[in-house]
Amino acid sequence: MNRKQDALVLLLAGGVGSRLNILVQSRAKPAVPFGGLYRIIDFSLSNVMNSGLTKVGVLTQYKPLSLMQHIGTGDAWDFTGRSREVKILPPRTGFQDSDWYKGTADAVRQNIDFIEANVVDEVVLLSGDHIYHMDFYAMLEYHRHKKADVTVAMMVVSRSEIHQFGAGIIDANNRIVDWEEKPKEPRTNLASMGIYVFNRRYLLDALARDRDEIDFGMHILPRAIEKDNVFAYPFYGYWRDVGTIQAYWEANMDLLKPMSGIQPEKWGIRTNVEADGRRADRAPTRYGAEAVVKSSMISAGCNIQGTVINSVLAPGVVVERGAVVKDSILFADCVVETDASVDLAIFDKRAHICSGAIIGAGTNHHIPNRREPTHLYTGITLVGKEAVVPRGQVVGRNCIISSHTHHDDYASNEVADGESV
Repeated sequence: MNRKQDALVLLLAGGVGSRLNILVQSRAKPAVPFGGLYRIIDFSLSNVMNSGLTKVGVLTQYKPLSLMQHIGTGDAWDFTGRSREVKILPPRTGFQDSDWYKGTADAVRQNIDFIEANVVDEVVLLSGDHIYHMDFYAMLEYHRHKKADVTVAMMVVSRSEIHQFGAGIIDANNRIVDWEEKPKEPRTNLASMGIYVFNRRYLLDALARDRDEIDFGMHILPRAIEKDNVFAYPFYGYWRDVGTIQAYWEANMDLLKPMSGIQPEKWGIRTNVEADGRRADRAPTRYGAEAVVKSSMISAGCNIQGTVINSVLAPGVVVERGAVVKDSILFADCVVETDASVDLAIFDKRAHICSGAIIGAGTNHHIPNRREPTHLYTGITLVGKEAVVPRGQVVGRNCIISSHTHHDDYASNEVADGESV
């Protein structure tokens, strides 16, 4: 796709994503695996690539190593060459966490020299932690047609969800006439997707105006709406903010539903197949004579001898004879041994479930996790990176098995609903 490079992309990828709990213990939220093969940031990077935009700055902050290794030179998304670039932009000031980015506008302000060094007409601001497909060039053309100073991608969400987002009230021409950031009593269900197009000069002036304005949704946009031309760009496709365990699980399960609207292959989503310094290409999956697989996504390199139902398995997962995995998400190289049972769980990389263990025991989904009641309350159990669940161990609902947990860390052979190890 050969389009003139006349917009700079800034991709905000520094968020902690604390509601994803142990899944972000050692990685930034955009680096969390998704859909077996991908990482969350792959969707934003691929959308940029497929839109014909060729210069990207990725603003990092929280535990960036995994994300930086994944992005690498940008070659996986064709961001290499004399006129194509993806550049990692870490925080520029401060020596402590509290001195880091204080908000989305502060993050961009700290990298204002990157904007000033690229003489373009517009700047596209994106979040690196959403699952969606969008043509940003079409949004740029809309922005120009409207002669806008700022354009905000927006979509209709349910009234029960709007309190999580910035909400815009528009007129008949899609001009935003009022704005509410995470409203408690919303007057609209039109939500911001965290995707903006700014005229470059307008953005530079806005960032220079007041350093106390640290967030686009809370500070920059409301002020712009009062005085300038701010328009909504309507979006009607699939889009998910996967910032909670429940939303993350649901988005993965959407991959298994033909009519859900999520189609990574059709969308042209790419990923970096390099992992831990070696090629991540795997041999074809092996299926044993007694294997049963229903409504599941099984990645290459798996060895399935047992039963997998309605689940997403990353490369290298082993499900031994007599084992059952249901309604679950397993990251790369997990092992579920003989006669073990896994129901409604998310495993980080290289988790190992020993023979006869049960993950997701019982039917009571409504006892929240005692340590993190706002993170786990729908029955999903988390098993951390390289955690071992011993032979015959029973783990209930809404439980957390921490990363690197081993046999000696369990006080008894049963972890009750809502408990953590």
